[in-house]
Amino acid sequence: MKAIAIDDEPIALEIIKAHAAKVPFLELKAEFTDAFKALEYLQKESVDLLFLDIKMPDISGIEFFNSLNKKPLLIFTTAYSEHALTSYDMDAVDYLLKPFSLTRFLKACNKAYELFTTRSAAEVTDHLYVKTGYEQQKVFVDDILYLEATGNYVTFALKDGSDVQSRSTFAEAINLLPSEKFVRVHRSYVVAISKIDKMERHQVTVSNRRIPISEAYRQNLVAMLNK
Repeated sequence: MKAIAIDDEPIALEIIKAHAAKVPFLELKAEFTDAFKALEYLQKESVDLLFLDIKMPDISGIEFFNSLNKKPLLIFTTAYSEHALTSYDMDAVDYLLKPFSLTRFLKACNKAYELFTTRSAAEVTDHLYVKTGYEQQKVFVDDILYLEATGNYVTFALKDGSDVQSRSTFAEAINLLPSEKFVRVHRSYVVAISKIDKMERHQVTVSNRRIPISEAYRQNLVAMLNK
């Protein structure tokens, strides 16, 4: 699993580098104190995981991540706890509060690796298995119109109307999907790009169903539709 780290504090990067060297399935490719140098790197190179500080000069970690068209898995590394809820909305894998131990770092990496392997499997198959209680139901990727998060459940809306409900987190459900075929449009919705019939300012239409768009995801949605 390839990763980079971005933090304006060199000491914080040294800690991440030292911890990452002990994780056998993780390769830390580069570290950056300048977020814009990291952006240049990401325009040329593909990574699977991003360790990202939140409070940085010129641009926050949240703004930086939202600017990316292709979003890797995300682990926030920060000294501030007040952004934890925002990280949940952004489907961050984990939120590491500085100073964090090797054990806590490894726990976050294990979570990321599990999601990474699930995502990689989804990108090479035409189907996925959705947890429904004690069972796993096979769902073909091309049949999915959108995902909707409601409380502790995620609904997979299918084109034949036989929706599947899964008791899982939204992040877990999203990472079952091939990332190039689906786009987040709202904190509670992910839609299949090929199934979007119409985009308006505050909503998209998918198979005669109106799905709301929030401002936080509009820029990425437009970029994905214009590819």
